[in-house]
Amino acid sequence: MDVILLERVEKLGHLGQVVKVKPGFARNFLLPQKKALRATKENMAYFESRRSQIEADNLERKGEAESIGTKLDGLNVVLIRTAGDTGQLYGSVTTRDIAAEVTNSGFKIERRQVQLDKPIKEIGVLNLKVALHPEVSVTIKLNVARSPEEAEIQAKTGRANIVASGQEGRAEALAAEAAAPADGAAVEAPAAEADQPKKAKSSKKDKAAATMAAEADAEGDAPKKKGKKAKGKDAE
Repeated sequence: MDVILLERVEKLGHLGQVVKVKPGFARNFLLPQKKALRATKENMAYFESRRSQIEADNLERKGEAESIGTKLDGLNVVLIRTAGDTGQLYGSVTTRDIAAEVTNSGFKIERRQVQLDKPIKEIGVLNLKVALHPEVSVTIKLNVARSPEEAEIQAKTGRANIVASGQEGRAEALAAEAAAPADGAAVEAPAAEADQPKKAKSSKKDKAAATMAAEADAEGDAPKKKGKKAKGKDAE
């Protein structure tokens, strides 16, 4: 489907440009939000007759957005939510929640202006883009925490305040304790084991030598005694 853009649309085109889009995208987004018109002959003629006024209105809205943006840019938004020990939220934070909190801070915005791909489901700090105008965007800092105190810690560190607890913390402590003696034993164990075979081997050699010496003495004495006895008989 061909449409005439009535304002700049990111990744699509600028005001007054005729572009081709999917029918569903046109019917569900561009046309209902008055960002475009069907590119018919009648609408083309209407746009050209109103072009100057449309461009003037766009510049006025852009100027207002820039004025608000200088004050809104960098705003810190804190949302207190219930979450478990791992930081997982019991629920989620949506664009509606964020827009409502920004509005409570004195800056009226709509949920569609908050650029969020999917709902937030855990505590932490993140930067979000807010489109005040098709050509004007600012960044706000969202801090989702379980308490004001935790939000303050996260604001200082810039990350979620999650501490290991319960069985997880116990498992980490046991792992750390087990690792320490294992490192020390790894150096001494081989040396101790290496000495034992040497001692055993040496003991066997000594025993064998002693046995051989005893047998040699026994064999050496036997002929001498036999010889003396034979000599005596001859003399007789």
